Amino acid sequence: MEYTKQVFSAKEGVKYDEGLRAYMLSVYNYMTIGLGITGLLAYAVANFPPLFNLIFGTPLQWVVMLAPLAMIFLVMPKMMSFSVEKAQVTFYIFAGLMGLSLSSLFAAFTGESIARALLVTASLFGSMSLYGYTTKRDLSAMGSFMIMGLIGVIIASLVNLFMQSSAMQFAISILSVIIFTGLTAYDTQRIKAIYYQVAGSSEIASKVAIYGALSLYMDFINLFIQMLHLFGDRK
Repeated sequence: MEYTKQVFSAKEGVKYDEGLRAYMLSVYNYMTIGLGITGLLAYAVANFPPLFNLIFGTPLQWVVMLAPLAMIFLVMPKMMSFSVEKAQVTFYIFAGLMGLSLSSLFAAFTGESIARALLVTASLFGSMSLYGYTTKRDLSAMGSFMIMGLIGVIIASLVNLFMQSSAMQFAISILSVIIFTGLTAYDTQRIKAIYYQVAGSSEIASKVAIYGALSLYMDFINLFIQMLHLFGDRK
């Protein structure tokens, strides 16, 4: 009887682990698709002068630049109330808007430096996400500290809009890399932990996976932008 219980427990553990792997794979798949949409749109717009000039040569540029921010504050908090399909479409629309916004960076920096920044970002992001997934250490305290640091960086960035200090911008970029590197590990651990709370409902788990993909997507995008500012070569 005891042996049977042990075998049954082992099978349940394997099944549970398979569910977690499938859940995390869906998170990374959503994130990858979002990044692909962003990258393709940014590249296409940056290399099609008529469309680029239509956007960034007119007041339309402010709509394009502020639309992702508006979605973050007004739409994304409601994502969990959407259907799975609507949540997916919302995420992909957001990724597309980010691509339009980032096309100005793709036009300003050389292709080589963009590729270099992307490679460094992918390596750093992958390493920290793997750490967040595998570590037994609770990263909650670090995550709270990083979020506080992010608030400080946002305030400093707003101040620097008026000061236009290159030294301050360099410091902001360095701090941003540290913060989003830490947040990558924290968000991965948090997304993994949420699975154990929603594993009983496939619909909720799917929506949580999309929301988790959004968090990791934002970590990746912000890391990439700061790497480009630090190491990118302007045209």
